[in-house]
Amino acid sequence: MSTPEPAWLEVAVNGPWSRQRQPGIPVTADEIVTEALACADEGASIIHFHAYDPVTGKQRDDYDIYAPIIERIRAKADVICYGTLPFTGDVDSPNPLSPTQRYAAVDKLVRAGLIEWSVVDPGSTNISRYEEIPSGKEGFIYTNPESHVRHGLSLAQNHGITPSYAIYEPGFIRLGAALHRAYPGAPVPVFRMMFSDHLTFGFPPRDWALHAYLSLLSEECPSAPWMVAGLGVEIDPLIEPALGHGGHVRVGLEDAPFGHAVSNIEQVRAARKKIDASGRKLASASDVRRRLAGSASD
Repeated sequence: MSTPEPAWLEVAVNGPWSRQRQPGIPVTADEIVTEALACADEGASIIHFHAYDPVTGKQRDDYDIYAPIIERIRAKADVICYGTLPFTGDVDSPNPLSPTQRYAAVDKLVRAGLIEWSVVDPGSTNISRYEEIPSGKEGFIYTNPESHVRHGLSLAQNHGITPSYAIYEPGFIRLGAALHRAYPGAPVPVFRMMFSDHLTFGFPPRDWALHAYLSLLSEECPSAPWMVAGLGVEIDPLIEPALGHGGHVRVGLEDAPFGHAVSNIEQVRAARKKIDASGRKLASASDVRRRLAGSASD
């Protein structure tokens, strides 16, 4: 009988929400570093965070903000750190960004040897909050044109970084797998199945929804690693089923419902207990790297 694959534990410590919507998130560089290291001590081998402008307090995806934070975290912990991408256009950037502009910080970070993964989300979707629909408040379109996905995969192909695919809708699996096949040599993507209780995209966190995603993934990219996550979601009900099916886990205040009272560290600790109880070993960053290297050779 083969030994079960070590289970990855990722924590998404803040997201784009600001403290007005998610009061418990770390925002300053010192806060992010402290939180990341505390989560690493509890067993998280993958740290995802959004960088904030120290003056405006808004998300700003600049190399000069990301780099010192990642350097400080990696100086004290062997973890995989990665950030995010700016939206193609929003209130702070009304003119749509080109693929090169959108991936500018990623390009500099990978050339500096600071990141191993990058967000490359293979699709676009409408995102609205159930509670805001009756009042007429509109949501927004999370936009990822194919040219942007291709640009991210080209960076992965040229520099060996792992594409992190957030799967908001089933079609993201199909497009993401097809585009990955068009970039031979690009590392296999990590498929992060996104669920939600409070937002209208994709599926709620139910067993049947996980099975639907896994059935599709087995047809499109069967060797790819995957994890459960989401936005506006209590992912806890899917952790044990995901572990039982050989998947991995992401927790954190970026993904939790607004006003969530359970800290990043407490979420990591609780997820680790479920991993321990499942009989699977908790993965180190080295375990994650070995798994991804093995996928590339499949």
